[in-house]
Parts: sequence; structure tokens; C-alpha cells
Amino acid sequence: MGSSLTLRRASVVMAAALPLLTGALALGLPSAQAATPVPGGRVALEGARPGWASDSADQGGAAQSARVDARVYLAGRDPQGLTAYAAAVSDPKSPSYGTYLTPEQTQQRFGATAEQVKAVTQWLQGAGLTVTGSDQHYIAVSGDVAAAQRAFATQLHDFRKGGATYRAPATTPSAPGALANAVLTVTGLDNAPHRSTHQDTLPGPGAGFRNAGPFSSYYGSNLASTLPDAYGAKVPYAVKGYTGQQLRAAYGAGGYTGKGVTVAITDAYASPTIAADAQKYAGRNADKSYRRGQLSQVTPAEYTHTEDCDASGWYGEETLDVEAVHAVAPDADVVYVAGASCNDPDLLDALNKVVDKRLADIVSNSWGDIEANETPDIAAAYDQTFKLGAIEGIGFYFSSGDNGDEVANTGTKQVDTPANSAWVTAVGGTSLAVGQHNTYQFETGWGTLKATLAADGASWTGFPGNYTSGAGGGTSGAVRQPSYQRGVVPDALAKANGATRMRTVPDIAAIADPNTGFLVGQTQTWPNGSVSYDEYRIGGTSLAAPVIAGVQALAQQARHLPIGFANPGIYARYGSPLYHDVTDHPLGKNRDLAVARNDFANTADASEGVLTSVRSLGKDSSLPALTGYDVVTGVGSPAPGYVDSYRFPYLR
Repeated sequence: MGSSLTLRRASVVMAAALPLLTGALALGLPSAQAATPVPGGRVALEGARPGWASDSADQGGAAQSARVDARVYLAGRDPQGLTAYAAAVSDPKSPSYGTYLTPEQTQQRFGATAEQVKAVTQWLQGAGLTVTGSDQHYIAVSGDVAAAQRAFATQLHDFRKGGATYRAPATTPSAPGALANAVLTVTGLDNAPHRSTHQDTLPGPGAGFRNAGPFSSYYGSNLASTLPDAYGAKVPYAVKGYTGQQLRAAYGAGGYTGKGVTVAITDAYASPTIAADAQKYAGRNADKSYRRGQLSQVTPAEYTHTEDCDASGWYGEETLDVEAVHAVAPDADVVYVAGASCNDPDLLDALNKVVDKRLADIVSNSWGDIEANETPDIAAAYDQTFKLGAIEGIGFYFSSGDNGDEVANTGTKQVDTPANSAWVTAVGGTSLAVGQHNTYQFETGWGTLKATLAADGASWTGFPGNYTSGAGGGTSGAVRQPSYQRGVVPDALAKANGATRMRTVPDIAAIADPNTGFLVGQTQTWPNGSVSYDEYRIGGTSLAAPVIAGVQALAQQARHLPIGFANPGIYARYGSPLYHDVTDHPLGKNRDLAVARNDFANTADASEGVLTSVRSLGKDSSLPALTGYDVVTGVGSPAPGYVDSYRFPYLR
């Protein structure tokens, strides 16, 4: 089972191609948007008009009485200073490295002033919009199209997008010139897509899933001797699912346990059985029992979009994330912060809760969408949150995606977002072989080709088969190359989209292949209507992200100080024995690898038959895992010594 439950759960509500983000300070990271003057003494809110709102798709003016719900994000006292400080405090070569601020200091130094909030509120209300909510990051407003047009000095039209019609600005929205330093951006003027189904309660546990055997208990322990050869040899059955002891050994945990560190996990919704499931899983799989208060949840007052977002499908994601972090860092505190839905505003709210109250040191996020579906306005809002986190010593880790180069999924080669942000650590994926006695054997880049057993059982139909999934990666079309990637990422990758060096994804990697995946335990609903706990193997970069979050918790324990935004330090260690340099052919140029796997046809039991297949390793669409930095595994996966290296300053 891959991560179909996971990364794609985030439903981005605004869609457009992203233009290049602006210039850089210190680390060479994108700075805050500069206000562009427009006629009438106003300033443009760049990025608030989506790319799909083109003249050729224009269907004319939107109904004046239609409802608009928008958020005006506040720039704060000193957005350029925020960018510069976030860069300096994250750079091991900077005198300000590790000089973090408290949330109170952050708000006092960089937050919006009372005067800015008052002025923005008066502007919006003066145009006829109603303020429906606010916090230190934004002011939410509602009103009709006519009022929104007055406020933002634009016309809202209907545009064709795909097979549907959506509303969006026909020209770039703007704000009064006097508010140029107060307004970061506006989101919500377009409504593509945004289908709301408000519910106050969550559905019960989702449909059950089990793996069919036989299994390997460790990589290669059970050879599929009765099945046809693959790549000229017998292949092992897929592992039943690695557990914490195997992962800790593979990634060099040593005696570190994450003690004194808090890891936050953000997803949409919240599993009603997570506490019991996590405790039961720990007891069954030799993980340390949770102490009182070690696992907690922060949930919103109510949930929305539960049908659109398939709320119960997110329960498995939360369960995977929590159990994976605890398996790798058994003494770390884990706080789960639920979004009210899978839409960007609600996921941003969850991230902002972590930052505003400094709920954690490390934040694992196993969700995202394709870059083409992210507009610059929402990207600016995310980046502001990531920068605020950086100056408080909080690091954000995002799954890089589960569809390789995205061509098979979307028809276009692209990366995923928010993993494309220069202010987060994008986590790619590997296929992991842990041998007898928890010995690390090898890793390949995660990329799967699947061929099924022929009817006569004597061969694999169409071997090596069709592409099914793999770690996301590649070159961003939106974000310029941050300085921490200079000298590490080859120009052939950084300039893949043109003459300008761009951000490449991922930064680091860990186990993701569901064929060499992690064992997870969850309460589920079975075909006969019963509800009970069971365990199954799962993967995806939505596994890799919490595993790396767990490893970083170990490293922070070693450092005795928060790591914060980790990328400068991660790239400073590039080329050293602290990483496994993952390639697609770790056993030799001509040694292709595969595993055999059985699956229940109905996903739950053998009543409707068992399907047998062979799954090739290291076949990630057009993305190869090569010696050195690559767009499947980044700098590689943590090796023994990586965690302990954080005990001392590490400069190249």
C-alpha cells in the first residue's frame, strides 16, 4: 500500500502557474514581495491573480451579488528584516546562528502593529466588506463581488478552467498606497475549487486494509523460490513492515532517543483512536510505552469539508506519522495539530498555531499538492509562517511527493508544494534494505515498476511492468535557488527549466517505498462492519517525512539546542560519510533489484483472491538516484555519525 492516503490529501484551493519569486538576502532565500505601484496611488498585490485567469478563458463579469470570502495577510512591522533574520539565525556561518526569539519577541519585532491592523480593517470595511475573523497573521472578510471589487480595485470575472468555470480577478488586485507596508497579499478572490460541506463531527474509522503474505521479516529473509525469476534471479518477498528498532539502526540513532525535544505533526482532521492505537502499537512492536502527556492533540473547534477531503482517509496519515516519529525518537514529545479541513487556509492555521505558541521544535508535514496548483499569494503566506518559525528555532519538514516527476499523474514535469519552498526541508524517498540483526544493507531511490504474475504462473506479464509511484523531485518552476544549494546541486538540475538556477527538490531522504515500508497499527472498519485494530505495511514520502523528523529530534538532543531551519546545516554536511549516498544500483551497475508481493484483491482478506506481483526498486519515472546530489534522495539519507555530528558546530 503506497501513500494514496497521504500526500495528496491536501486540496489546494487556488490554482495557477507560479512566477519567479523575488530576490534574496543572506542565504539567498526568497524575500518578501516588493509592493509595485499602480495607477491611482495604489500598490499591486502580486500573485493574487492566478495564471489560469487568461484573456482567452474569460467568460465575462461575475455576478455582482455572489459571495466572496477572502483573507488579507498582514506584512508585519519589518518583512525584509524578518527574511534577513530568519536566514542569519539558520546559517551555521552566521554570528547570529541559533540566536532564536520567543514567540513574544517575534511578535514584538516582526508582527503587525495595532495601527496596521486598524488601518487595514478600516479600508476593508470602508469598501463594504465584513470582517469575519482575524488573528496576528490575517484579517478574514466576506462580502459580495461588488464590495470585493471596490476594495481591491479589480474586476472579478468568470474563467474557464479545465471543464469548469471559476471566479478570479481579471486584473491584478491592489491595496491603497498608504497600506503598502501593511499588506502582504490577499487570498480567496478566486474560488477554484472550493466546495464546502460543513459538518461538526468526523466520520468513523476508514475502510480496513491488510497485507497478504508470505513476508520477509528482514530484507531477503524469505526468498520467493516458487515464483519466476526477475532480473535473472529469485527475489525476496516484501518485508512485513520495518519497526522502530530496524529504522533506528539503519539511520544511526545510537543511544539518542529524542529526550527533551517536541515534534509536531500537522494533517487535516484527527483520528479518534490515535492514543489507543499508538499505545497498542508500541506495546506490540517493542517501542517504548508512551508516558502520560507524551502524545497530545490540538484540534479546532469544528471541522469542515469532511466529504470533499475524505476525512477518515486522513486518520491513517496521522497514525503513520505519530507511530513513525515515536519509533525513531521514543522519548520525544509528539503534539498533533489538526487542520479543520484539507484546504490551505486551515492547514496554514494549523502551522501558525505551532509557531504562535511554539508548540514544537520540529514539524512533520506529510501533505502537499503539485506546484501548478499553488498561487504566489498562498506561497507568500506559507513562507511568512516558515520564516517566523525559523527565527523561533522551528524546522519544517515536508514530503516531496509520491508521483515522481508528476508526468504520469499530471502530464507535466513538476515538483510538489509546499516542499518547493526554500524555507522548508523537502524529504525524498528511498527503498530500504535492513538485513539480519538490524544491519543496514543498502538503499535505492524509491521508484516502482509493477508486473503481475501470468495466468500460468511461469512468468511476469510485461516485465518489468508499469510505473506506479516514486519519490517526488525535480526542479521548481517557481522558486529561485537558495544559496545553501549552490555548489551542491549540479547546474544540469538547477537550470533544467532555463538559464536561471532554481530550487531543486528534495533536500534529504529516508525510507518511503511501500514495498520496503513501515509497519503501522490502526483501528479500521472491516467489510463485515466490525471495527478493530490491525497492522499493515505502508510507505510513501509521507513515511519519509516523520522518519526524518524523528532523526532530527535525535540530532537536536545531541546538540542540546534547537536545530531550527535545518537546510544550511544539512547541505554543509554534503559529501561526507554522514550520509548514505543513495543510488539506484547500490550492488553494482548491472544489478537491478525487485521484491515479490501478494495483495488481497479486496484489500482485507482472501475471500476474493490474492494478486501476485513483482515490484522493481530504483525506477522513479525520469528521476534517477545517482552518485552525489540527485532529485530522488537529495544529499542522501542519514548514516551513522549524522546524529552525533550535531554535538559540534559543523562548517565545511
